[in-house]
Amino acid sequence: MTTRNCLAGLILALWFSPAHSASGPLAILVRSYRQAPTAAHRDAVRNYAAQHPREAPLAALALGVTAYEQRDYAAAIAHLAPLPSRLPAIADYIAYYLAAARVEAGDMAPVARDAAAVRAEAPLSPLAARSWILEARSLKPADPKGAIQLLLAHYGELPQPETDINLADFYLAANQPIDAANYYQRVYYGYLNGDAAKRAADGIAALKQQMGDAYPAPAAALRLRRADLLLAAGDYARAGAEYSAIPLDAARVRAGVADLKRGAINTAWPYLRDLSLPEGDADAERLYFLTECARRRDDEETLRATLDRLAARYPKSPWRLRALTNTANHYIVANRPDDYVPLLRTVYREFPASPGAAVAHWKVTFQAWLRDRPDAGALLREHLTDYPEHTASAGAALYFLGRSLERERDFAGARACYRRIVAVFENHYYAMLAQDRLQAREVASATGAGAIERFVAGLKFPEPPPLPQAATAATNERIRRSRLLRDAGLSELADGELRFGARNGGQPALLAMELAAGAEETHQGLRAMKSLNPDYLEYPLAAAPRRFWDLLFPLPYKTDLMRWANARSLDPYLLAGLIRQESEFNPKAISRSRAYGLTQILPGTGRQFARSAGVRPFSTRLLSQPAMNLRIGSTILKSMLDAQGGSVEQTLAAYNAGPNRVADWLTWATYREPAEFVENIPFTETRDYVQAVLRNAGMYRRLYGPR
Repeated sequence: MTTRNCLAGLILALWFSPAHSASGPLAILVRSYRQAPTAAHRDAVRNYAAQHPREAPLAALALGVTAYEQRDYAAAIAHLAPLPSRLPAIADYIAYYLAAARVEAGDMAPVARDAAAVRAEAPLSPLAARSWILEARSLKPADPKGAIQLLLAHYGELPQPETDINLADFYLAANQPIDAANYYQRVYYGYLNGDAAKRAADGIAALKQQMGDAYPAPAAALRLRRADLLLAAGDYARAGAEYSAIPLDAARVRAGVADLKRGAINTAWPYLRDLSLPEGDADAERLYFLTECARRRDDEETLRATLDRLAARYPKSPWRLRALTNTANHYIVANRPDDYVPLLRTVYREFPASPGAAVAHWKVTFQAWLRDRPDAGALLREHLTDYPEHTASAGAALYFLGRSLERERDFAGARACYRRIVAVFENHYYAMLAQDRLQAREVASATGAGAIERFVAGLKFPEPPPLPQAATAATNERIRRSRLLRDAGLSELADGELRFGARNGGQPALLAMELAAGAEETHQGLRAMKSLNPDYLEYPLAAAPRRFWDLLFPLPYKTDLMRWANARSLDPYLLAGLIRQESEFNPKAISRSRAYGLTQILPGTGRQFARSAGVRPFSTRLLSQPAMNLRIGSTILKSMLDAQGGSVEQTLAAYNAGPNRVADWLTWATYREPAEFVENIPFTETRDYVQAVLRNAGMYRRLYGPR
């Protein structure tokens, strides 16, 4: 049996195979060399290769790639040139780095052959598209027009902005300065940062000086694009200056928006109010931002009048939709359901195809339930009929429909709702609640069938893509190639191979497991699993092997976690679920608010609780040590839980949004059960956070709890 067939047979059972180690001796030596490219580290790799001739080709590949990264192109070529026949499975990587080194060294003659070798290999190489750019660059000195034609022939498949910046250089070499200017402008006005953006800025400056009045003025749409990028980046002063110089109605509006964004409301408000524009999209945008100004000025009269003007002039404009949604959210945060319910009703009735229609309908529906309106039951059914694909609210609607039926003493109907939740949304927050309701005596003992059971059974919820039963040949080959690259210490290339394979004919679930297994840190593997399996929560636990779930719900630092959770009388699975949501088990995580470590502790809070946790003396660096973070974090969580009277839902909301907000939210209604409080949290981030931590805790309990 050939090596390839043998390996394919092993990978065929990938679901159950052990992880491929990313820490072989060669990989460790190469990583050290790439991180600190000293002569001693290089010699260590060479010596290892001399003592282990079977791994010598992989060592040579690593040395060649590292030499290229260090701009020692002659050494890169010397290492790589003998390798294609010795590493045929990844010959495309060798050919690519050979071509790249030769281009930089000015040895253009062999580049076309090397670039063609990148594209000749099967499966499709992640480097195939970039190989066209290398081949074109090799043509530039002698035949810039041929280089241009080559890139234009493959333009749609090539990466940006690399392609456009090279086209600009090629046109300049071909003495076509106007075309060069056009491509420099595409890059300059489309990208704020990076090497290509800097090269474009330098190229434009040189052409302006060279061409004088003949330099082509950039299109207004391009200039608007750059100003929009500056606005999005928070550079409001430069964005405003750019907008003011662009002769477009949209730019005139956004000049005022830049003032609004930088907090100059007294400048933005009169400017936008008095700006005269013809009827059209720019005027609709102006009215939308006038609603934003009015909201920030607490000018209710103007806010409502501007909403009415949008409805009269631009009833189907996306700017009206944004105005309705943002104004409704403003009232939601202020607990003004009488004001936001009509706005949200308008959203789903007049913009039924919009992504926000399901959310709007759900908020109206839930308020009807919370306030015991007589139409609540009908709205719950309507939501399930019209928006079954909206997973975030469908499970909630089915749960509260079940609770409604319990009130009506239709326990059989309630049971049908809860069973369907558990069957369809097994790994979600409302499935946990439904499982609890199914244990209630009257629900568990209910008999009979009725219209509600038929209604629930007829609901068509979306299904996730099927999980693979075995690895395909394409998946096998991607994994084989990635393992060779990883063994060579080229982890980023190995990861790129797997991600590329997931987008190009491979099986994402299996490739994700390989990617996660090869990750150096737990949180990196978790992120890989989540990114390549976005629907993972929709799969039943039994649909995938334990290894799949272990990578998605890892439990590193288990000993310390269990120790400190038990010492504080905390549910260890709740603590694990919180950590997964806060830091994804990255002990070095630092948030935008400068919270540190596994449980994301602010230094001031850590100092406050360190003494009661038995940690003295305290320093911020301790928060990045898993054991210390767990020790202090568990103390904080226990203190917050006690302060919230033992309510886990309120504690998690306070952990995310602060206890003062929770105290305010508790006054908004008389909540009959924790789920009502959770669903009524006005901040989407906090509501999702509470549900996610509880869902995580449930998953950890099912995976790691007593059987």
